[in-house]
Amino acid sequence: MRGPLGSGDLAVGIVVGAFAVTSVFCRPFAGRQSDRRGRRVVLIAGALAMTAGGLLYLVSDNVATLIAARLVVGAGEGTVYTAGATWAVDLAPEDRRGLALGLFGLAVWGGLSLGPLAGELLRSQAGYDAVWILTAALPAAGALIALRLPEPRVPALPPAGERAAFLPRAAHRPGVALALANIGYAALAGFVVLALKARGIEGGATVFTAFAVAVFASRLVLSRVPDRAGARRTATAAGLLEALGLTVIAAAASLTVALIGALIVGVGFSMLFPSLALMVVGDVDDDRRGSAMGAFTAFFDIGVGLGGPIAGATAALAGYPAVFYLAAVAALGTAVLAASPERAAAPVHD
Repeated sequence: MRGPLGSGDLAVGIVVGAFAVTSVFCRPFAGRQSDRRGRRVVLIAGALAMTAGGLLYLVSDNVATLIAARLVVGAGEGTVYTAGATWAVDLAPEDRRGLALGLFGLAVWGGLSLGPLAGELLRSQAGYDAVWILTAALPAAGALIALRLPEPRVPALPPAGERAAFLPRAAHRPGVALALANIGYAALAGFVVLALKARGIEGGATVFTAFAVAVFASRLVLSRVPDRAGARRTATAAGLLEALGLTVIAAAASLTVALIGALIVGVGFSMLFPSLALMVVGDVDDDRRGSAMGAFTAFFDIGVGLGGPIAGATAALAGYPAVFYLAAVAALGTAVLAASPERAAAPVHD
């Protein structure tokens, strides 16, 4: 965008964020289709859409076509994520579903961490076209891997005349909790360097690195906690830890204190997705699992998409510390939602 296409920062922001538009809408749809048609066929369809997006990058020569490519990639990414997370639960024993969800999320984090590094190295050595070819080839390789994975669940159509909810009730409370937690992630990613710099503290980038390392390490070391301690209890503790870490960063007067806060946030944030997702899958039947997971993961995009603008507006109106205090309050909301027992639904009679 800033190089060969010669566009400005606004266009960069639009292109980078465009994928979320289709991703957030495709996740619930992909979940329903995975219940009806099976996880494999939906995941492969999503992977091939991402491959098509990579090929569209290759031929894009203006902003409009690049946005179109990002929309295609977003549809594929939302589909792959939803079908993949649900498939991971299908493959895991019931007492290890939290572990499966945690490791699946870790795989996503690993790809997001290695992708920019691989792309930049390839671009510097061989140019943009080589990056786009790799971007198309990797999802295709994922589709080939999916062909060899077992699919233990047999797809089943819903009873005649019955329509599955687009946003199942089981996903509402955990989904909102996840969206609130992601406000903290948006605040940390967008404003921690600026906040510390405003206080005369250099090295703010290492704070986000500490957060990322804490997420990775916690997913590996604490991956069995949601299964053993319970999803609701783990999610509540995770929300409280995130709130504590964000408060420490908001008040930090040195890089060391900010790093401690980032480590606390990372530990809490790492446990939120698997524990909240475990709450979702525990409240639905097997034949509705994909629909529920699709709706739940859509809240991830909603939280990230709204978190950035909310953090930016807060910084403009009240300063950088207010960004992290507000995010801490949102994380407390996550803990409250996770701790509150769901009211039993009223019986439905013909």
